[in-house]
Amino acid sequence: MTLAFRTDADVELAAPRVAAHLAADGVLAYPTETVYGLGTAPRDAAISRLAALKGRTEAKPFLLLVDGLEMVRAAGLALNPPARELARRFWPGPLTLVLGGGEGRLPDRLRGREGGIAVRWTSHRAVARLIAHLGHPLTSTSANLPGRPPAPGPDAIEQFFAPAIADGTLLVLDGGVLGNVPPSTVVDCTGARPRLIREGAIPRAELRRLAGAMAP
Repeated sequence: MTLAFRTDADVELAAPRVAAHLAADGVLAYPTETVYGLGTAPRDAAISRLAALKGRTEAKPFLLLVDGLEMVRAAGLALNPPARELARRFWPGPLTLVLGGGEGRLPDRLRGREGGIAVRWTSHRAVARLIAHLGHPLTSTSANLPGRPPAPGPDAIEQFFAPAIADGTLLVLDGGVLGNVPPSTVVDCTGARPRLIREGAIPRAELRRLAGAMAP
């Protein structure tokens, strides 16, 4: 099934159906400020379903999308000084921060090899409103199959994942076709000094220009 997801009214109409779908461990496809994503509620059973749909090993974690710092804190995630400064400068936006904490509140399978959980406060207005309605983060990974580019819109998602849409596993939110935007920049903030994991939509030079010594 595909739902319109372009206006505030669309979000209000979609939110109850999305909430019910996620509560049943369904997978959601949705637009972000970078590429279309696939995501679930942050629960083990739902994450397993997402990994199977994506064709991804369960050893590789997914990131979380949030609607603000309160949701980060409620999940027990730790913002050390570099993370706080980077968040202040670049959130909401296409910067993913790997944070410590979250024990007992988030599935351990979301943790990377060094123990952190990747989080982004999305700047996509409709998705942020949806997350606020849900009251919990969304897991997120690019909407593609291994070796394929991310889907730019709902038509490509339907081509990639037609069986999952047909059997009700995947619900698609139609936010239109996205432009050619790089994925988010990823910075590991689990240590005393931040470390650049992936340079994406925000270049390293921009991180350093605005965050100075707190940048990787």
